[in-house]
Amino acid sequence: RSEALARDRAVEVQRLAALEQQVQRQVAAQESARIEAARHEAVRQEAARLEVARQAAARQEAARQEAVRLEVARQEAARQEAARQEAARQEAARQEAARQEAARQEAARQEAARQEAARQEAARQEAARQELARQEAARQEAVRQEVARQEAARQEIARQDAARADVARQETERREAVRRAMGRQLDEEAARRDAAAQAANRPDTLLPSASSLRRGRLFGRSDANAELVQYAEAWARRIQLNMPPEQVLELSRRPHTAPLVTVALRSDGTVESVTFVLSSGVAEIDEAIRRVVQGLAPYPAFAPGLAREFDVVEIRRTWQFDSAVRLF
Repeated sequence: RSEALARDRAVEVQRLAALEQQVQRQVAAQESARIEAARHEAVRQEAARLEVARQAAARQEAARQEAVRLEVARQEAARQEAARQEAARQEAARQEAARQEAARQEAARQEAARQEAARQEAARQEAARQELARQEAARQEAVRQEVARQEAARQEIARQDAARADVARQETERREAVRRAMGRQLDEEAARRDAAAQAANRPDTLLPSASSLRRGRLFGRSDANAELVQYAEAWARRIQLNMPPEQVLELSRRPHTAPLVTVALRSDGTVESVTFVLSSGVAEIDEAIRRVVQGLAPYPAFAPGLAREFDVVEIRRTWQFDSAVRLF
């Protein structure tokens, strides 16, 4: 009996299992049908979406093709307008070229006429130039003859002037000799007066340079008395400009010390004395300085203002020899 129950229970279990499988198959079939229906619906919706998209694309393509057609038509119209304008431009250019060619030919004609006129004018001017050259040659010949005549007259006048100058120079030298003699006499008289004054006025207290003459001293190149400075500069220039360059060059080659020299000049321009404050150390140079100073005398007489103040001016300068003599 227990076996029967067991068999019945097994049969029941199998029945129930079969029933459950049948239910599961039904559920699976239903799910499969639902999924298939959903797929069909999705396919339908996708087809509908694609159709909508196709129609939209068709509309866009139609619109694009219409735009292309319109653009082609616009470009064709623009091309035709450009062609019309180019034709007009070429026509205008042709007309302008024709105008310019006509103007060029007219200018060439006028230039030819101008050149012909210029040639005729040049020929006229050349003829006039030749005539002027002939007249100028004649004038220059007359001038040359006149210059020759004047030169002969000038030479004759120069000869006469030289003769008069020679006579005047001899007369000046004679007067200068007289003036120097008078100057020496005055110096001797002044020396005698100084000696008498020294004897009568305690000679042991007098300075060696004491003199009755009024003396101005310029020991440098500046002084409150402008006339004294001007006179000293003029005297220095005369020395510097009149010493022979070859002698200066020769002296500059001798090793020596730049000498410091005081030159005393009387109011009439004669030399009273040449004193070496500092010798050059070379006797020939010192002697050359003495000769130059004495040889260029007499110097200009004092200006009236300077003469009213001084009888003798002492100028002290350093002498330097290089390419020229320079007095500092």
